[in-house]
Amino acid sequence: MKYNSTTTLNRIRAASPCEDVLAELLKHLGKTKADDEPLSLLTVLNSNGLDDALWVLSYAMPDDRLARHFQAWCVEQVAQRAAATDTAWDTAWDTAWAAVDAADGADAAWDTAWAAQEAQLRKMIGEKE
Repeated sequence: MKYNSTTTLNRIRAASPCEDVLAELLKHLGKTKADDEPLSLLTVLNSNGLDDALWVLSYAMPDDRLARHFQAWCVEQVAQRAAATDTAWDTAWDTAWAAVDAADGADAAWDTAWAAQEAQLRKMIGEKE
């Protein structure tokens, strides 16, 4: 499915981002002020990172279809993670060591989930692998 994954600096500015969001984009683009030139969400992602790209996706896109579909994908991941967590906790009760192992794996699982979110967003906005 193809999504409209472009916005503009003026649209971002109008959504009242933190000052550093727009400043970082302007710097990355070599510009001194916002304008109405099309700006790819991929550019925002590459320039500012996932946090700011998600903010732009939520507040500064011309339509919300990509945001809604990405949110649905995230919910599916949470549901799958919750099921996996339930299973892990059941196993953890078997022995104290299993509980320690599950807790140690939580940080790695979070990092993996964060990376998966970024990869999915890149895929949904059409970045080539």
